[in-house]
Amino acid sequence: MAQLEHIEAIEKRLWSAADTLRANSNYASNEYFLPVMGLVFLRHAYSRFLGVKDVIEANLPTRGGKTRALTKEDFSQQSAIYLQPQAQFDYLVSLPGSADRAKAIIEAMESIEKDYDNLRGILPKSEYQELDNDVLGQLLRTLNPEELKTVKGDVFGRIYEYFLTQFADQKAHDAGEFFTPISLVSLIAHVLDPERGTVLDPACGSGGMFVQSARVVEERDDDPTRRFTFNGLEKNATTIRLAKMNLAVH
Repeated sequence: MAQLEHIEAIEKRLWSAADTLRANSNYASNEYFLPVMGLVFLRHAYSRFLGVKDVIEANLPTRGGKTRALTKEDFSQQSAIYLQPQAQFDYLVSLPGSADRAKAIIEAMESIEKDYDNLRGILPKSEYQELDNDVLGQLLRTLNPEELKTVKGDVFGRIYEYFLTQFADQKAHDAGEFFTPISLVSLIAHVLDPERGTVLDPACGSGGMFVQSARVVEERDDDPTRRFTFNGLEKNATTIRLAKMNLAVH
């Protein structure tokens, strides 16, 4: 319970800081939400990357006293995204004030899409050109507090969901129609109690039903990636992007 309360406190602090930055910079929610969700995705990917990197390196084969280089396949086997150096969050945070942060973030997103076909055309890119360079710097630092480096569990999945909830309340995209409250989706998933097979959501929005169905299986200490195939229909192209990023951070 203490761990959950700690994560909830982090969610609220991160949202408060990010939204205060938006308000002080005079951006509308619909200009701000997709770039923010993209950075939450990127911060999650980096956390997962670091979480498995040491394990992978410890088990790499050696030949002639040399250890081979890390590959995308090494990280895929650990359900993580391989990040090129320019796509790693600490690199983006450490950019000097004179750097073109929008360009750097776009290059980071492009490098991920190049390696992962399922994310091609999904991650925010041109949207970052609409934000002020200093705002991007502050936003990167906001999403990179020290406490996030020690918290265990699905913290970034929870943060992504929390930010979706807050942006839906602000009607940042399609009057919030992309998002059904997590508590309601969780209730439906537990009533259905799926065990295996195909989960179809004909109006999937941001993918919450898939995430909650997976959690039902995880509560039984099982692996949803072995149990389920997820199929969803969604008419809005931006909402599809939100859903695919949502699944990626879980």
